[in-house]
Formats: sequence, structure tokens, C-alpha cells
Amino acid sequence: GEAGTAGSGQAIVWRNVVLMGLLHLGAVYALSLVPRAHILTLLWAYFCFLLTALGVTAGAHRLWSHRSYKAKLPLRIFLAAANSMAFQNDIYEWSRDHRVHHKYSETDADPHNARRGFFFSHIGWLFMRKHRDVIEKGRKLDFTDLLDDPVVRFQRKYYKSSVVLMCFVIPTFVPWCLWGESLWNAYFLASILRYTISLNVTWLVNSAAHMYGNRPYDKNISPRQNTLVTLGAIGEGFHNYHHTFPFDYSASELGLKFNPTTWFIDFMFWLGLVTDRKQAPKEMIEARKERTGDGSA
Repeated sequence: GEAGTAGSGQAIVWRNVVLMGLLHLGAVYALSLVPRAHILTLLWAYFCFLLTALGVTAGAHRLWSHRSYKAKLPLRIFLAAANSMAFQNDIYEWSRDHRVHHKYSETDADPHNARRGFFFSHIGWLFMRKHRDVIEKGRKLDFTDLLDDPVVRFQRKYYKSSVVLMCFVIPTFVPWCLWGESLWNAYFLASILRYTISLNVTWLVNSAAHMYGNRPYDKNISPRQNTLVTLGAIGEGFHNYHHTFPFDYSASELGLKFNPTTWFIDFMFWLGLVTDRKQAPKEMIEARKERTGDGSA
């Protein structure tokens, strides 16, 4: 058998363990550079964080995984570039994993099954080969719509070079070129620290938002409403709602609280780059709360 097995004979991928360990060490070191960095570099790192987040939330998640709205070509190109900055696998792979996560949530076919604990659903799932159920059940779903999009195909084809450019080169060179920041500071802050934080914020949706919080829409599933995750993941923490109504472009009850990703999609709608925003009707939401909610909302 394979060495270092865990769970149902899932081999540990040591390369990922080592790379993630080094990345997090680099991020901790980067914190020591914050006082010595140019204020514009810190603002730039935060701006890159927001772009990164949108590439995942508005892009891979709400547009490509769930088809909760339609986006015109210029916006799809922007979201694909932002998604390469996020460096969380290409859009096709991310959306494939995410659809499997929704269909088989909290089972062995869920890539980051929260029943296996906080560590596994946060980062541990990336340290192991996929459970065979993830692969087998995933094969039964239809992903042709993803590959029908030329933007998804292009990003997949040139993924490695797009990641080098968007996740590492551009974040590092802008502060150096525009305001004379050292390449060292720019690299560790706008690239390494920003990347590490954005990864963990995304993972908290899989871990914390499946464990801590209330369940006003469906108390029979593990995803919950988690305010802290919402703040970090720019609107993705209304997770009980999202798993109850995954087709809703807002991933939360509309008009409800803090959701920058929704504001972004609405702004793009106003610009004419977004059409067909899907929403759960108020009556449907209220009826569902009555029927399956935990009574907390």
C-alpha cells in the first residue's frame, strides 16, 4: 500500500504539506515587514486581496460553479484574471470540486467533508489524495457548460503562466515600479502574505462556516450563518442560506447585511455587464424558514 495513509487509505501528499508549511512560514515572516513597508504597499496588498477574493466569490463561485447570474465577456475575462491571482486551481477544477461539495455535502464524496473535523475541512483535504468517492461521484456530474466557456478554457490552458503573472509578478512589481518599494517587501506583503490570508479566508467557508453559527433556513444541514467568515470572505459567510438556496446570486437573503460580492455584481449589472441575476423569492424563503429553520431568524 501507499505510505502515510489517512482516512480510507488516502495517501498524504507530502509536496503539498511542505509547500503550504513554507507558505505559512513566509506569511508569518511577512508580518515582521509591515512596519518597514510603504503605506501604499499595504494598501496595494489589500487591493490585491479584494481582487483575489472577487475572482473566487463573484467568479469561480457564484458565476461559474452556480450559474447564479450571467456575465458578459469583458467581465468574465476580468474575473478569470482575478481568479488566477487567487491561485486556488483553475476555474474548471474549482467549480467541479464545488459542485460535488454541494451535491454530496458532508459525505465522503464531499472534497472537504466537515464531518472529518475543522482541520480536514480547512486545509487537511489538500494534504491528501481525494477520497475515491469524490472522484467516482464527481464523474457523474455534468461540467460541459464550464468547458463551453472560452474564457474558462483559455485560463485552464495557460493556468501556470497566468498564476505566475497574476499571483506573483504583478503584485510584486507594481509597488517596486510605482513608488520604489523594495522587491523583497513587495513580494512578501502583496504576494505571499496576501495569498496566504486569502487562502485561509476561503477555507474558513469550508471549516468555520460548517461548524459555528445559526441555521435559520435549514437546521438539518451543517452549513451555518457566520458573521466573521462573511467579513473575511466579502459576503460568503451566509452559508446556511447558500446551501439552502445555492442558485441565489447573492448567496444571502437580499438586502441582508454586509455582502460586498453582491454589491460588486449589482454594480456590474448597472454597468450592463451582468444579466439574469437569480434570486430566491421572499415567500419561498419564509416558507423554508418555517419548515426547516432553527427559529433563530
